[in-house]
Amino acid sequence: MRLTANLILILCLAAASLAGAGQDRVDYLDLAALMLRDGNPDRAISALDQVDPNADGTDRLRYFTLRGLAHLRRHEPEPAVAALEQAAATGQAEPIVFVYLAQGYFSLDRYADTLAALDRAGPALAHIASLYHLRAQCQWLLGEHALAFATLEQAAQVFPGDSSFLRRKVFFLMHLGLYREAAEQGRIYLERSEGKREDYLALGDAMRASGELDEAARLLERARLLYPGDTELNKLLAHTYIDRGELNAAAGLVHEAALLNPALTIEAAEVYRRAGQLGRALLLNGQVSDQREKFRQRLALLLELKRFESAAAMEQDLRRVGLLADQDIRYALGYALFKSGEFAAAELQLEQLTRPDLFRKAAELRRAMQDCAGDAWQCL
Repeated sequence: MRLTANLILILCLAAASLAGAGQDRVDYLDLAALMLRDGNPDRAISALDQVDPNADGTDRLRYFTLRGLAHLRRHEPEPAVAALEQAAATGQAEPIVFVYLAQGYFSLDRYADTLAALDRAGPALAHIASLYHLRAQCQWLLGEHALAFATLEQAAQVFPGDSSFLRRKVFFLMHLGLYREAAEQGRIYLERSEGKREDYLALGDAMRASGELDEAARLLERARLLYPGDTELNKLLAHTYIDRGELNAAAGLVHEAALLNPALTIEAAEVYRRAGQLGRALLLNGQVSDQREKFRQRLALLLELKRFESAAAMEQDLRRVGLLADQDIRYALGYALFKSGEFAAAELQLEQLTRPDLFRKAAELRRAMQDCAGDAWQCL
């Protein structure tokens, strides 16, 4: 491999220094180690390429350890694992080599091998918190949930001031659907740490799922003070209020979120509709950019407001955006036309319905139109 200009300069200086000391060659392993310490894995690889690992006198353990570490730093787990396995095969590897090997295995989704490498590292690294996280995550991904929880409990005892193990436990509980236990452990976690935005979202959702709606609302209101303007927190709090039957409060929250994220406007209008604030819902509907969703919702709102003529006048808009292919929409339009006294136009819509439930409803409307044929105003 052709060396870079900077590396050539370094090698020349190193060679000159060594020559002055009575030596006649560059120690590329020392040079590779220096490059790694300086955060230059590419240059470390270039130096290692100058070494023959099978030559007499080559420190194979050091060579393969440095090469494995360099590939890890370059996010190349496959060659990293290949090199570190050779380092381990020398029989003289230090525990840290097995930690590097575990990291490589984990990047390749080889979780059982990761655990085996951590076991080979032995007790010398028992006071490195990140290794407990790595072990617990591998056990979890292998379906060994009880072992994962046991590892986290052990870690919490070794590192009593580190709340990250409790945080991971909470998320494990939520993955198992144990929301009540997750919520309880989550409260303890937030008492011991400041918590992150994601923690409040996850714990609020867990409390909501477990039916602890008042607790969820209090937690999420606290989170809103810490993260003002966060649309996801607003949405989750709004859904919590919906579950509590507080639709007006929920509508205000989703509306606030929609000011920052216009994609939520349709949802805000829907919550206003459910809250009975049809005028505000219709006003917000006018701001929706998605034409299909806008017209679908608008038709429903106009029918609920009993503004049948306005609903019937939407026929061309509904046709233009392809909504009349939806038989529910076609029936709603036919009903609006019927309530507007436009029986012939209503029949044109009803005769295209084929779905059994809507076909029966269409038959009922036809009977109503026959009954109203003489005095149409009585059916309006």
